[in-house]
Amino acid sequence: MGKVYLICGKICSGKSYYAKSLKEKYNAVILSTDEVTYDLINNEQGEFYNIFAQRVNNYLKKKAVEICKAGANVILDWGFWTKENRADISAYLKSYDISFEWHYIDIDDDTWNRNIEERNKRIEEGNGGSDFYMDEGLLNKLLSMFETPDKAEIDVWYELNR
Repeated sequence: MGKVYLICGKICSGKSYYAKSLKEKYNAVILSTDEVTYDLINNEQGEFYNIFAQRVNNYLKKKAVEICKAGANVILDWGFWTKENRADISAYLKSYDISFEWHYIDIDDDTWNRNIEERNKRIEEGNGGSDFYMDEGLLNKLLSMFETPDKAEIDVWYELNR
């Protein structure tokens, strides 16, 4: 049976980049809410983002179990911003006897701010892919929703410093 690797971190912390490195290391499938959202509706969900993202997450968590039961590893690249999100998905995976491991991307402020600037520049140049522009209002809104995990919640604490 496969294993699920769950990536936790605030926006622009390098979760997707980290997920790609885990993909190679563990021969895993990445399931990303951002990727699905972009591919299906080009990030044009507006005020319905939270509803749509929750529906996507519910679908992807079912697929994660299915993929693991088929013998492959899965990486969930969702952010898992709240303690409640992390507890819910952990309980869900336990209910299916799926092995899982939490990874947290701990990024210093200077690197994080550079990541945001680079992301916004790529978007302005038309190379942003599934990313969306991070203005100050959106950034503050998203930061207000993020709860840094306790060390006891996380199996691998990855410190990202440039």
